[in-house]
This record gives sequence, structure tokens and C-alpha cells, in this order.
Amino acid sequence: MGRKTKKVGPTRGLGTRYGATVRKRYVKVVTEAKKIHKCPHCASEAVKRVSVGIWNCRKCDLTFSGGAYTPVTKLGVVAKRQVKSLSSSET
Repeated sequence: MGRKTKKVGPTRGLGTRYGATVRKRYVKVVTEAKKIHKCPHCASEAVKRVSVGIWNCRKCDLTFSGGAYTPVTKLGVVAKRQVKSLSSSET
């Protein structure tokens, strides 16, 4: 005999409100923020979100800023690349 209800995950508090597309987007963002990420310093899978934009590695105790829901954003990668190219061109 199968289940009578469907598991809803992070959207369990929303019920049937706000529409399916918004709820799917919400699930994607929340699951990305809650999962454990790779540390940019020690490369171990130990980075967790402390608060909005603040991330902490539990292994090397590095606290750094990043995106609101992911520790590394596409814009941050581009900015780091620009800074690196500027510093190498000056020397």
C-alpha cells in the first residue's frame, strides 16, 4: 500500500499557497543554503551557513563572506578573476 500524502520537504509550512513555481524556486534556494559546501581554504566538505552571506568552515575555522545562499557566486568568481588580472598586469 502506498503513501496517501506526498512529501513536500522545505515547503511544508507554505501549504497550497503562493503557486507551484514559487514553491519550487523556494525549495531550490533553501536546499542549496542548507547543504554542506566545499571550503575554499582547506578544500574539505565542512562549510555551513552562519547567517546571510556569512559562511564558516568547521574544520579549519575559516569564516568568510559569500553569497546569501551559496558561499561562492558567479559574480564573485568574475570579480576575483578581474582583481587577479589587474594585480598581475601591474608587476
